[in-house]
Amino acid sequence: MRVLAFIFARGGSKGVSRKNIRLLAGKPLIAWSIDAAKACGRVARIIVSTDDAEIADTARRHGAEVPFMRPAELARDDSPEWLAWQHAIRAVQDAGDRFDAFLSVPTTSPMRDPQDLTACIDTLKSGGCDAVVTMTPSARNPYFNMVRRRDDGTLGIASDAGRVISNRQDAPPVYDLATVAYVTTPAFILSHNDLFEGRVKGAIVARERCLDIDDELDLDFAEYLLSRRSQAGAARGTKRP
Repeated sequence: MRVLAFIFARGGSKGVSRKNIRLLAGKPLIAWSIDAAKACGRVARIIVSTDDAEIADTARRHGAEVPFMRPAELARDDSPEWLAWQHAIRAVQDAGDRFDAFLSVPTTSPMRDPQDLTACIDTLKSGGCDAVVTMTPSARNPYFNMVRRRDDGTLGIASDAGRVISNRQDAPPVYDLATVAYVTTPAFILSHNDLFEGRVKGAIVARERCLDIDDELDLDFAEYLLSRRSQAGAARGTKRP
């Protein structure tokens, strides 16, 4: 199965200015996605879709291709990324490259492990679905400890499981979607408008690898986690065999 990795990185960002090229542990944020795709070992090409010349230069320096620039109308704050996905696929196909799987590696999840990308690819390859998303067990559960406000102002459990649930362990498991990776086929993207129009499976990712960079606090937290990871690795390296 020929897999192409795509990284979508527009120049504008409200939460963090110039987010995609901000340094995180000394490396531009976009480079974390590029390096993960490289390390995955299952990707034939790594292609960046951007409207920004500086992001394009940064991506190339770190080993990705930027064979086309994204049109401005697909890079606004309100532009659906799905349309950028379709544009990227058509640009690659028009240039003569045919591929089997489309892997999106968002820049906002720098804590991912390459094995997370491999798990998504393998799940798609195993069949029975049109797309694979990443997810992590939710810290809150609508069947147990999430509530909704009724019209009269009183509260009720957000979702009804048809029975009283007194322990979290008895509640149906629910998951938070993560921006670690998405994988599907070019044909599905070009013929649909949303991933959940098809059959979707999920690859579970550990919570600590699902941090989504949306604001400055997220960047600070990522710096802390990466520092702690580095210290743990150094400590393991000093142990006697």
